[in-house]
Amino acid sequence: MPGGRLTQQERQEIALGLADGLAYAEIARRLDRPTSTITREVMRNGGPTAYRADLAHRATERRAHRRKPAAPRGPQASPQADGRDPEAVREYEETFTTLLMQSGLPKMTARVLTCLYTTDTGSLTASELVRRLQVSPASISKAITLLESQGLIRRERDDRRRERYVVDDDVWYQGMITAARSHAQLAETARQGVSILGPDTPAATRLENIARFVDFVGESMIRASEQAREVLYTKTETASGGTGTPRPDADGQPS
Repeated sequence: MPGGRLTQQERQEIALGLADGLAYAEIARRLDRPTSTITREVMRNGGPTAYRADLAHRATERRAHRRKPAAPRGPQASPQADGRDPEAVREYEETFTTLLMQSGLPKMTARVLTCLYTTDTGSLTASELVRRLQVSPASISKAITLLESQGLIRRERDDRRRERYVVDDDVWYQGMITAARSHAQLAETARQGVSILGPDTPAATRLENIARFVDFVGESMIRASEQAREVLYTKTETASGGTGTPRPDADGQPS
Protein backbone atom coordinates (compact mmCIF):
# COMPACT_ATOMS: atom_id res chain seq x y z
CA MET A 1 0.00 0.00 0.00
CA PRO A 2 1.58 3.30 -1.05
CA GLY A 3 2.37 5.83 1.63
CA GLY A 4 3.05 9.55 1.61
CA ARG A 5 0.87 12.38 0.40
CA LEU A 6 -1.71 12.06 -2.33
CA THR A 7 -0.49 13.03 -5.78
CA GLN A 8 -2.30 15.40 -8.12
CA GLN A 9 -3.22 12.43 -10.34
CA GLU A 10 -4.72 10.61 -7.36
CA ARG A 11 -6.76 13.68 -6.48
CA GLN A 12 -8.08 13.77 -10.04
CA GLU A 13 -9.09 10.12 -9.66
CA ILE A 14 -10.88 10.97 -6.43
CA ALA A 15 -12.79 13.76 -8.17
CA LEU A 16 -13.79 11.42 -10.99
CA GLY A 17 -14.90 8.78 -8.51
CA LEU A 18 -17.06 11.28 -6.63
CA ALA A 19 -18.60 12.45 -9.91
CA ASP A 20 -19.50 8.83 -10.68
CA GLY A 21 -21.12 8.44 -7.26
CA LEU A 22 -18.56 5.94 -5.97
CA ALA A 23 -18.27 5.31 -2.23
CA TYR A 24 -15.10 6.36 -0.43
CA ALA A 25 -14.19 2.71 0.13
CA GLU A 26 -14.38 1.96 -3.61
CA ILE A 27 -12.26 5.00 -4.51
CA ALA A 28 -9.74 3.95 -1.86
CA ARG A 29 -9.64 0.41 -3.25
CA ARG A 30 -8.93 1.69 -6.76
CA LEU A 31 -6.10 3.90 -5.50
CA ASP A 32 -4.79 1.28 -3.05
CA ARG A 33 -5.17 3.77 -0.22
CA PRO A 34 -6.86 3.54 3.20
CA THR A 35 -10.50 4.60 3.16
CA SER A 36 -9.74 7.04 5.98
CA THR A 37 -7.24 8.83 3.71
CA ILE A 38 -9.87 9.39 1.02
CA THR A 39 -12.53 10.39 3.53
CA ARG A 40 -10.24 12.92 5.21
CA GLU A 41 -9.07 14.31 1.86
CA VAL A 42 -12.61 14.92 0.63
CA MET A 43 -14.03 16.30 3.87
CA ARG A 44 -11.23 18.80 4.41
CA ASN A 45 -11.52 20.07 0.83
CA GLY A 46 -15.16 20.97 0.38
CA GLY A 47 -16.95 17.65 0.83
CA PRO A 48 -18.24 15.22 -1.82
CA THR A 49 -20.31 17.80 -3.71
CA ALA A 50 -17.70 20.59 -3.84
CA TYR A 51 -14.41 18.68 -4.07
CA ARG A 52 -12.03 19.86 -6.81
CA ALA A 53 -8.72 18.14 -7.42
CA ASP A 54 -6.76 21.26 -8.40
CA LEU A 55 -7.96 23.32 -5.44
CA ALA A 56 -7.35 20.43 -3.04
CA HIS A 57 -3.80 19.98 -4.32
CA ARG A 58 -2.96 23.67 -3.99
CA ALA A 59 -4.48 23.80 -0.49
CA THR A 60 -2.34 20.85 0.61
CA GLU A 61 0.80 22.51 -0.73
CA ARG A 62 -0.02 25.70 1.14
CA ARG A 63 -0.54 23.78 4.38
CA ALA A 64 2.75 21.96 3.90
CA HIS A 65 4.61 25.25 3.42
CA ARG A 66 3.03 26.74 6.53
CA ARG A 67 4.12 23.85 8.75
CA LYS A 68 7.50 24.52 10.31
CA PRO A 69 9.07 22.33 12.98
CA ALA A 70 9.16 24.14 16.32
CA ALA A 71 12.61 24.55 17.81
CA PRO A 72 12.86 22.86 21.22
CA ARG A 73 13.24 25.34 24.07
CA GLY A 74 14.88 22.92 26.43
CA PRO A 75 15.11 19.28 27.44
CA GLN A 76 11.59 19.35 28.88
CA ALA A 77 10.02 20.94 25.76
CA SER A 78 10.54 18.08 23.33
CA PRO A 79 7.35 17.49 21.30
CA GLN A 80 7.83 13.76 21.81
CA ALA A 81 8.48 13.92 25.55
CA ASP A 82 5.32 11.87 26.17
CA GLY A 83 6.42 9.20 23.71
CA ARG A 84 3.86 10.17 21.07
CA ASP A 85 4.57 10.96 17.45
CA PRO A 86 3.13 14.48 16.90
CA GLU A 87 2.48 13.85 13.20
CA ALA A 88 0.67 10.58 13.94
CA VAL A 89 -1.43 12.32 16.60
CA ARG A 90 -2.32 15.12 14.18
CA GLU A 91 -3.35 12.63 11.48
CA TYR A 92 -5.44 10.68 13.97
CA GLU A 93 -7.20 13.84 15.16
CA GLU A 94 -8.07 14.72 11.56
CA THR A 95 -9.45 11.22 10.97
CA PHE A 96 -11.56 11.34 14.15
CA THR A 97 -12.83 14.81 13.29
CA THR A 98 -13.84 13.64 9.83
CA LEU A 99 -15.74 10.72 11.33
CA LEU A 100 -17.65 13.06 13.66
CA MET A 101 -18.46 15.35 10.73
CA GLN A 102 -19.87 12.38 8.82
CA SER A 103 -22.14 11.71 11.80
CA GLY A 104 -23.62 15.21 11.37
CA LEU A 105 -21.54 17.53 13.55
CA PRO A 106 -20.33 20.85 12.07
CA LYS A 107 -16.58 21.01 11.49
CA MET A 108 -15.70 23.28 14.43
CA THR A 109 -17.93 21.32 16.80
CA ALA A 110 -16.26 18.11 15.67
CA ARG A 111 -12.80 19.62 16.18
CA VAL A 112 -13.67 20.70 19.74
CA LEU A 113 -15.05 17.26 20.63
CA THR A 114 -12.00 15.52 19.15
CA CYS A 115 -9.75 17.82 21.13
CA LEU A 116 -11.53 16.90 24.36
CA TYR A 117 -11.52 13.17 23.58
CA THR A 118 -7.79 13.10 22.83
CA THR A 119 -6.74 15.14 25.86
CA ASP A 120 -5.43 13.03 28.74
CA THR A 121 -7.41 15.02 31.32
CA GLY A 122 -10.65 14.80 29.33
CA SER A 123 -11.36 18.43 30.17
CA LEU A 124 -10.27 21.84 28.88
CA THR A 125 -11.18 25.47 29.49
CA ALA A 126 -12.37 27.79 26.74
CA SER A 127 -9.00 29.56 26.64
CA GLU A 128 -7.17 26.24 26.35
CA LEU A 129 -9.38 25.23 23.44
CA VAL A 130 -8.75 28.58 21.74
CA ARG A 131 -4.98 28.08 22.02
CA ARG A 132 -5.02 24.45 20.90
CA LEU A 133 -7.31 24.96 17.92
CA GLN A 134 -6.15 28.49 17.00
CA VAL A 135 -9.68 29.82 16.59
CA SER A 136 -11.74 32.64 18.09
CA PRO A 137 -13.47 32.42 21.49
CA ALA A 138 -16.80 32.93 19.69
CA SER A 139 -16.20 29.79 17.60
CA ILE A 140 -15.47 27.77 20.73
CA SER A 141 -18.55 29.14 22.50
CA LYS A 142 -20.83 28.21 19.60
CA ALA A 143 -19.40 24.69 19.40
CA ILE A 144 -19.67 24.18 23.16
CA THR A 145 -23.31 25.27 23.14
CA LEU A 146 -24.16 22.69 20.49
CA LEU A 147 -22.24 19.88 22.21
CA GLU A 148 -23.88 20.64 25.54
CA SER A 149 -27.36 20.69 23.98
CA GLN A 150 -26.73 17.18 22.67
CA GLY A 151 -25.46 15.93 26.01
CA LEU A 152 -21.98 15.23 24.63
CA ILE A 153 -20.12 17.35 27.20
CA ARG A 154 -20.74 18.79 30.65
CA ARG A 155 -19.47 21.85 32.51
CA GLU A 156 -17.77 22.00 35.87
CA ARG A 157 -15.69 24.44 37.90
CA ASP A 158 -12.11 23.66 38.87
CA ASP A 159 -10.32 24.77 42.04
CA ARG A 160 -9.50 28.12 40.39
CA ARG A 161 -13.18 28.71 39.62
CA ARG A 162 -12.56 28.33 35.90
CA GLU A 163 -15.29 26.72 33.83
CA ARG A 164 -14.10 23.49 32.26
CA TYR A 165 -15.72 21.36 29.56
CA VAL A 166 -15.57 17.66 30.32
CA VAL A 167 -16.00 14.36 28.48
CA ASP A 168 -16.00 11.18 30.53
CA ASP A 169 -17.79 7.84 30.78
CA ASP A 170 -20.93 9.38 32.23
CA VAL A 171 -21.10 12.05 29.52
CA TRP A 172 -20.97 9.37 26.82
CA TYR A 173 -23.79 7.48 28.55
CA GLN A 174 -25.87 10.65 28.91
CA GLY A 175 -25.29 11.45 25.23
CA MET A 176 -26.75 8.07 24.24
CA ILE A 177 -29.75 8.62 26.50
CA THR A 178 -30.29 12.06 24.94
CA ALA A 179 -30.23 10.48 21.49
CA ALA A 180 -32.78 7.87 22.62
CA ARG A 181 -35.09 10.62 23.88
CA SER A 182 -34.80 12.33 20.51
CA HIS A 183 -35.95 9.08 18.88
CA ALA A 184 -38.93 8.98 21.25
CA GLN A 185 -39.93 12.52 20.23
CA LEU A 186 -39.72 11.54 16.56
CA ALA A 187 -41.96 8.52 17.18
CA GLU A 188 -44.50 10.66 19.03
CA THR A 189 -44.60 13.23 16.23
CA ALA A 190 -45.01 10.50 13.61
CA ARG A 191 -48.00 9.07 15.49
CA GLN A 192 -49.60 12.52 15.63
CA GLY A 193 -49.58 12.44 11.85
CA VAL A 194 -51.44 9.12 11.85
CA SER A 195 -54.53 10.65 13.47
CA ILE A 196 -54.34 13.76 11.29
CA LEU A 197 -53.93 11.94 7.95
CA GLY A 198 -56.37 9.15 8.77
CA PRO A 199 -55.49 5.68 10.10
CA ASP A 200 -56.38 3.87 6.86
CA THR A 201 -54.31 5.99 4.46
CA PRO A 202 -50.94 4.94 2.98
CA ALA A 203 -49.30 8.05 4.47
CA ALA A 204 -50.55 7.17 7.95
CA THR A 205 -49.32 3.59 7.56
CA ARG A 206 -45.91 4.91 6.59
CA LEU A 207 -45.78 7.19 9.64
CA GLU A 208 -46.90 4.39 11.95
CA ASN A 209 -44.13 2.16 10.60
CA ILE A 210 -41.63 4.96 11.24
CA ALA A 211 -42.89 5.33 14.80
CA ARG A 212 -42.69 1.60 15.50
CA PHE A 213 -39.18 1.36 14.07
CA VAL A 214 -37.89 4.40 15.94
CA ASP A 215 -39.53 3.22 19.17
CA PHE A 216 -37.76 -0.11 18.90
CA VAL A 217 -34.39 1.50 18.16
CA GLY A 218 -34.73 4.04 20.99
CA GLU A 219 -35.71 1.42 23.56
CA SER A 220 -32.83 -0.79 22.43
CA MET A 221 -30.41 2.13 22.81
CA ILE A 222 -31.54 2.75 26.38
CA ARG A 223 -31.25 -0.92 27.33
CA ALA A 224 -27.85 -1.26 25.68
CA SER A 225 -26.58 1.93 27.33
CA GLU A 226 -27.67 0.76 30.76
CA GLN A 227 -26.08 -2.65 30.24
CA ALA A 228 -22.87 -1.16 28.84
CA ARG A 229 -22.49 1.25 31.76
CA GLU A 230 -23.00 -1.58 34.24
CA VAL A 231 -20.62 -4.00 32.50
CA LEU A 232 -17.90 -1.60 31.37
CA TYR A 233 -17.79 1.02 34.10
CA THR A 234 -18.68 -0.97 37.21
CA LYS A 235 -15.35 -2.67 37.72
CA THR A 236 -12.59 -2.94 40.27
CA GLU A 237 -10.33 0.05 40.67
CA THR A 238 -6.66 -0.61 41.18
CA ALA A 239 -5.21 1.21 44.16
CA SER A 240 -1.69 2.60 44.19
CA GLY A 241 -0.41 -0.52 45.92
CA GLY A 242 -1.94 -2.77 43.28
CA THR A 243 -4.94 -3.86 45.37
CA GLY A 244 -8.26 -4.07 43.60
CA THR A 245 -11.03 -2.11 45.33
CA PRO A 246 -14.62 -2.82 44.18
CA ARG A 247 -16.72 0.16 43.24
CA PRO A 248 -19.92 0.47 45.33
CA ASP A 249 -23.20 -0.30 43.65
CA ALA A 250 -26.33 1.81 43.76
CA ASP A 251 -27.02 0.74 47.39
CA GLY A 252 -23.54 1.70 48.52
CA GLN A 253 -22.40 -1.92 48.84
CA PRO A 254 -19.25 -3.21 47.12
CA SER A 255 -20.05 -4.75 43.76
